[in-house]
Amino acid sequence: MNPDLHSLYAWVKVSRERVFAWAETLPDGVYTLEGSEFAFGSLRNVQAHVAGCYRVWVGARGLGEDVGGPDPASVPDVAAMRRVFADVDSMMERALDTFAAPDEAFDLVLPGEVLRVTQRWLVMHPVTHEFHHKGQMLTMGRVLGFPYPPGPDTDLGLPGEVPGR
Repeated sequence: MNPDLHSLYAWVKVSRERVFAWAETLPDGVYTLEGSEFAFGSLRNVQAHVAGCYRVWVGARGLGEDVGGPDPASVPDVAAMRRVFADVDSMMERALDTFAAPDEAFDLVLPGEVLRVTQRWLVMHPVTHEFHHKGQMLTMGRVLGFPYPPGPDTDLGLPGEVPGR
């Protein structure tokens, strides 16, 4: 177990919760509204893509689990996406409890290439990926006329905001 990665991921979940809370305030249909000008087509699809990234990099490549990303069409609303991320969170807890040598480099063999990575990198890659796409989601919300409200922003949660940390 690596306590610093546990703390990091706990802060990420605070940030994700703020995005979920905002998405729950959107009028019906906005979360799933498809637009060809948007990354992955909709707010929902972006979050499904992010969940898939965690599942592939941490679940499949880090833990050796047979996992894939969710089909966005099977996720009708924010409540369903919360359940998707509850599964991601469980997988991440398994990984964070299992990854005993987070900074020991190893070769990750992929089709057509070999990447030299660490367990910490396998965690950080989807985390930074999520934050990148979170920015896209907030921009999409602004374009659709539903900007994220003033108040706590969606940056990384503060240490005092994480229960037990």
